[in-house]
Amino acid sequence: MADHYDVLGVSRDASPDEIKKAYRRLARELHPDVNPAAEASERFKDVTHAYEVLSDPQQRERYDLGDQGGSGFGGAGGFGGFGDIFDTFFGGGGQQRGPKSRQERGQDALLRVELDLGEVIFGTHRDLEVDTAVLCETCQGSCCQPGTSPVTCDICHGSGQIQRQVRSLLGNVVTSAPCGTCRGYGTVIPAPCATCQGQGRVRARRTVPVDIPAGVDTGLRLQMPGSGEIGQAGGPNGDLYLEMKVRHHDIFSRDGDDLLCTLEVPMTDAILGTETTVPALDGDVPLEVRPGVQSSEVLTIKGRGITKLRGTGRGDLRVGIHVVTPTKLDHKERELIKSFASHRKQSGPKLGQFQQGLFQKLRDRFMNA
Repeated sequence: MADHYDVLGVSRDASPDEIKKAYRRLARELHPDVNPAAEASERFKDVTHAYEVLSDPQQRERYDLGDQGGSGFGGAGGFGGFGDIFDTFFGGGGQQRGPKSRQERGQDALLRVELDLGEVIFGTHRDLEVDTAVLCETCQGSCCQPGTSPVTCDICHGSGQIQRQVRSLLGNVVTSAPCGTCRGYGTVIPAPCATCQGQGRVRARRTVPVDIPAGVDTGLRLQMPGSGEIGQAGGPNGDLYLEMKVRHHDIFSRDGDDLLCTLEVPMTDAILGTETTVPALDGDVPLEVRPGVQSSEVLTIKGRGITKLRGTGRGDLRVGIHVVTPTKLDHKERELIKSFASHRKQSGPKLGQFQQGLFQKLRDRFMNA
């Protein structure tokens, strides 16, 4: 078995971060969704197994103690790890006896799904096209040409193991190793299926119907058990993971289950008040703007936000007010404004009492714009 450190391409004193970075780099290169080659799939399994061992401190310590060149018995008297010692003196060291199954669980798959913000409010349905391994229709997972079947290996006689006598300091001992002819399966396939080359599966595109629940957000992963690729020789399917990404919206933004937007109100409407309609993502919403409304005020429309992912009900639609002051006035408009100002008899601009909430609202409005 290949050394786990060599599989990941790191030194034996590599830190956990170095091991994680090496695994991520190799996973991006070898994952079946990126590299469909059979060799890449096998390497991906080796890389994943090596990472599972070396990323766990206890498993890594046991591996280092039992591996060649490590501490303990490693490297002493030509022995490798504990497994080699048991193999030599006791014929296998507790390894699985008998033939192994050809069936293996399929790999998990990861798909990224992009959604519009409007689809998140109530959820949506998607029919996803997946390029994955499916059951071979010719052999139905048997790996054999139709009309044929596996036959018992005439070397190991179906046991999947080969026993040998080894002379040692303790005398003659019997060792056991997987049969090289049948690779431990106990049977050989004289006529492999021509469609799948004896794998029991082929790569194909298939459609996976998915009901995406309301309230999902970017980065959330949904698990679909048994919807991944089928295993070798018709083994059970892996799982399918869907990673959500919600596209940016030019008008609305999201704050948890609430929707945020900015309403530009002309100065005259802000003074006199008005009734308007907000074209929300799920239909028009009537909104009353009271007389004297100020910039940065937030008007809340209950229950017109996003449906909660876990629970019942919806968030709110929060409308931030932005009073638009005209920048260009004709002569008549200017005279009217002057007349209005003279009737108000107000003093000029002055500092008022500090309002922490005002700056918070302004910051939130600009951050979420």
